[in-house]
Amino acid sequence: MRDPGVAVVVEDDLDVRNLVSTVLTQSGFEVHSAAEGRSGVEAVTEHNPTLVTLDVGLPDIDGYEVLRRIRGISDCYVIMLTAHNEELDTLTALQSGADDFVTKPFRPRELRARVAAMLRRPRGGLTSETTTAPAAEAPAEPARPDSLLRHNGLALDKETRTVTVRGEELVLTRSEFDLLHELLRSAGAVRTKGDLVRVVRGQYYRTDAYISEADERAIEVHIGNLRRKLGEDPRSPRWLMTVRGVGYRLVPKRPD
Repeated sequence: MRDPGVAVVVEDDLDVRNLVSTVLTQSGFEVHSAAEGRSGVEAVTEHNPTLVTLDVGLPDIDGYEVLRRIRGISDCYVIMLTAHNEELDTLTALQSGADDFVTKPFRPRELRARVAAMLRRPRGGLTSETTTAPAAEAPAEPARPDSLLRHNGLALDKETRTVTVRGEELVLTRSEFDLLHELLRSAGAVRTKGDLVRVVRGQYYRTDAYISEADERAIEVHIGNLRRKLGEDPRSPRWLMTVRGVGYRLVPKRPD
């Protein structure tokens, strides 16, 4: 099994911090922990982790602000841990750039499963504002035709995980990219919110997986963010159409 790399656990509750650290260590991670938000950001800067678990209620600065700072320096996977099963916590976490959320108390196997699902998904790179240019840049290889999906002026390249609209590149999160790719490759077929939850989790064929209302609401948030980045009006969409009470599909192709 491939070494999953480094994880940083940012949690002020000692018992929870030890539990999460144990779960991640058993999953093969080299684990570093922090009890406060500022020290958590420092740990991310120092260790460049693959994964961060982040508590919402930290003693110095709240977890959403910590996440904002982390997103300025890293595109690591982030799981938010929330003490309350409230929709507002879930939506705020996802809108702030989290990849997933887990409500406390949780079972170790649940956290282990969420982490494993995320690691099956490709890891994106940093945005242009936070990357540094390589010393020597190799010529880019042309994209393979079967990796490109085009629709109404939008182009998605699965190999490079890039999306352009009329030639302008968009910066999408992993979840936004995966959802857009699924809808494009579905070629107009309706995808339920449950289908899309499994896409985000990397559980494409797990039709028996439990999906909560909060999971489905999270998909609505991701789609809303995706529409905002695409610059489209949901009342007159160019790409993503809501199928009320079911899910989403592509808008029919328009003539150029």
